[in-house]
Amino acid sequence: MPVSARALLPAALFLCTGAAVEAQTAKTTTTVEQKKEDDTQKPVPLPADRSITQTATIGGRTLGYRATVGKIAVRDDKGKEIGQVVYTAYTVPGRDPSRPVTFAFNGGPGAASVYLNLGAVGPKRVQFGAQGDAPSDAPIARDNPNSWLEFTDLVFIDPIGTGFSRSLVDADETKKAFYANDPDIRYLSKVVYDWLVREERLRSPKYIMGESYGGYRVPRIAYELQSQIGVGVNGLILVSPYLDPASGDDATALSPLPWMIDLPSMAAANLERQGRLTPAAMAEVEAYTRGDYTRDLLRGRADAEAVKRIVDNVTRLTGLDPALVQRMGGRVDSRTYLREIHRQDGTIGSIYDSNVTAFDPFPWSPRQESNDPILDALIAPTTSAMVDFVTREVGWKTDARYNALSYAVNAAWDRGKPADTPVSDLRKAIANDPKMKVLIVHGWDDLSCPYFASRLIVDQMPSFGVAERVQLRVYPGGHMFYSRNDSGAAFKADAARLYR
Repeated sequence: MPVSARALLPAALFLCTGAAVEAQTAKTTTTVEQKKEDDTQKPVPLPADRSITQTATIGGRTLGYRATVGKIAVRDDKGKEIGQVVYTAYTVPGRDPSRPVTFAFNGGPGAASVYLNLGAVGPKRVQFGAQGDAPSDAPIARDNPNSWLEFTDLVFIDPIGTGFSRSLVDADETKKAFYANDPDIRYLSKVVYDWLVREERLRSPKYIMGESYGGYRVPRIAYELQSQIGVGVNGLILVSPYLDPASGDDATALSPLPWMIDLPSMAAANLERQGRLTPAAMAEVEAYTRGDYTRDLLRGRADAEAVKRIVDNVTRLTGLDPALVQRMGGRVDSRTYLREIHRQDGTIGSIYDSNVTAFDPFPWSPRQESNDPILDALIAPTTSAMVDFVTREVGWKTDARYNALSYAVNAAWDRGKPADTPVSDLRKAIANDPKMKVLIVHGWDDLSCPYFASRLIVDQMPSFGVAERVQLRVYPGGHMFYSRNDSGAAFKADAARLYR
């Protein structure tokens, strides 16, 4: 998949476009000489695991817990240590075997787990990802009322090349062992198993959570654990998941799917700007998208009446300039939408939440020349807050660099075939375990991983109890909807029901 496609990158994803991608790629591309030099450098030694005791006010009561920063060795088939995965765990004392444990991954590929940790469900939270947040805001973590520590222990795992996790082999071996879809699943599944064995938690209920490309990982890790390693998984939580690489937005696509998948999220953002976003209003948008919109798309541009209907409805639903929609035949890609919907303000919307904007530094350029507004703004607070927590609070001292987002990892990633999806592993895992439950969650305004793709995927699944065991929930906000307090609280309530 090309770097400019929708769902490649970190945090949430870490999506760049056009010249922004080219600029970042240029920054991370090394010469042969530099590569050879890097391959011979010895990595900074990582310290021994370290734990501290903390408290947080969660759900109206003070909860004591142990915070641990540790590392797990990754070994090849011959037992040689080839990598070290660093994790952050929050566990409530008592060692009750009935207490669940949840393993959390972010996406990218190239993102550390800090976004789910300090943004969504960890015991402490730093604000980022919403309108008005700025990179220079003080990275102070405060008690998170929406933390899940009330009902599950939490283990946040940073894949190799992210956070402080690193490879111990050269660049070619690193790419082969870590930077590809299948090896990624195999070693991360083993990391989950190793943690369970080390902490004597194999009897605990086990859940796996992943955001964005982490949502691609979750069903595959669950099936790998279930069918290869021998560990059952009780539930999966897919946050703004990247489930179908083949459905990305492509202005030349013959299939109506890219236009179908994007339109509801564009409409949701428009309704939100008008203060009219409700599930009932979105049900009407979805009915139109599945029905008349799809039929008119399939009639093609040669049918003038079909084009007129599409243009009229897309204009009404998105709030875009009618002349622009007419010029595009009613087929508006997400990049154009993000640039044009806020053009009068001189701002540009984020693909993660189109109603979160930043000033466009090059408003007269024919294409976007800047990086994503949310993506650029969240690196500073998340990196600073996490490094401060690890080094100052926990006392896990290291001079190694912390990578909240690694463009280098993303650029090196072997993405396999566009047709490769985790949906087949999701189906197999659910079919094998009649007690496994799945919660898929999205924000209405997300155009990086639009919620409607998951809606269509769930609706196409076999009827082996899916209606009861696979739930889809959509909240106000975008890819990181949990940055909004109300959406984070609703997400926690839905998750608590899943764990019960």
